[in-house]
Amino acid sequence: MKYFTTFFLLIVTILTIKAQQLDSVKNDRFSIHAQTTVINQFKPSFSAKYSGDNSLIPQKESKTSITSTLYFGLRLWKGASVFINPEIAGGSGLSEALGIAAASNGETFRIGDPAPQIYLARLFYKQVFALTSEESHQVSDFNQIGEHLPNKYFSFTIGKISAADFFDDNKFSHDPRTQFMSWALMDNGAWDFPANTRGYTPSIVLEYVSPKHELRYGFSLVPLTANGNEMNWDISKAGSFTIEYTHRHKIKNQKGALRLLSFFTTTNMGNYRQSIALSPVNPNITDTRKYGNTKYGFGINAEQNITNDLGCFFRASWNDGNNETWAFTEVDHSISAGFSLTGERWERGNDNIGIAYVTSGISNPHKDYIKAGGKGFLLGDGNLNYSWEHLTELYYSTELVKNHIYLTGVYQFLVNPGYNVDRQGPVNIFSIRLHARI
Repeated sequence: MKYFTTFFLLIVTILTIKAQQLDSVKNDRFSIHAQTTVINQFKPSFSAKYSGDNSLIPQKESKTSITSTLYFGLRLWKGASVFINPEIAGGSGLSEALGIAAASNGETFRIGDPAPQIYLARLFYKQVFALTSEESHQVSDFNQIGEHLPNKYFSFTIGKISAADFFDDNKFSHDPRTQFMSWALMDNGAWDFPANTRGYTPSIVLEYVSPKHELRYGFSLVPLTANGNEMNWDISKAGSFTIEYTHRHKIKNQKGALRLLSFFTTTNMGNYRQSIALSPVNPNITDTRKYGNTKYGFGINAEQNITNDLGCFFRASWNDGNNETWAFTEVDHSISAGFSLTGERWERGNDNIGIAYVTSGISNPHKDYIKAGGKGFLLGDGNLNYSWEHLTELYYSTELVKNHIYLTGVYQFLVNPGYNVDRQGPVNIFSIRLHARI
């Protein structure tokens, strides 16, 4: 792992020079950027009456994860661009990312092999159609070419993407590489967003964007199996639809945004109630999978600057919870809120401190299934003394190299992991995160 990190940082150094040259041009023909993120997590032992196959283990443990991504973009003609992101990821989360609904490290995946692997994260084409002659300059960034864009436009994107790149954005809580790390803080927990094991999927996204109003619609493929890596291309039987409206506003001259999201997924899902009816003890939801089963839900997402350096956010989401979780995390309803403060007051403008709280729950059918000894791809203690799961997260991010390297300390306080009072802990999780970007 250390050899890969050294090699990647060498690439970062070389590309920094190129990126600086590109950023000096108002209308770039192409963009090259990169990131690498290394996270080490440690938790002491905690109390638990019992554990199952999918439990957060009660013994102390330490895990490390790494992701590195290259972002290449090419402007083909006015309004048209293509992007490609090769990525490498390795390591694992605490207890192999099992046992916590609001899992503690958004950079880890539910995969069995922790060895670093190279894969294609994104490959997509985007076309923008101007709806006004007024333009603003867009700076070069990840999957973003430095160029002038119309202030009002319609666009379509097609290719392999992360749905979270387009939906459920939030200025203060959306990126586990720089902000809060919990899965239920980086996105609405009950949005079972379409993705393969690593978070990507072929999709089509349509967008209408204006200074105050934005409307997005997406259709995405879903995996052949829950948390699978192979996608289901039979769109007559399987797929996920997402629609989101965004309203941008100002309150006392401070910027804010409100987003309303809904989703609908249909695929070869299993049903919690039917699983219990087939096997009252240790039910297996895969025995009831059939096409035509669905999952739908809603989310609200708000962000607001209070002052120039202080902001807050709020999210709430719900899904019907009748059929199994398919792609994201085993949350059927969730509420989160938090604050983010930059370091301007102590002359560290690019430092950031954040604190947030999220509480998550599951539907009655989902609850009964786990209590009977059933397992999802994330949770399953063998029994369940149900209560809502609670997680509080505090982080401080400090800039080591201006605009390029950041070091973050993170503390998470977790109660009732996997919704289980019998394993309530509490669990204390300590993390160190190193993030480099150009």
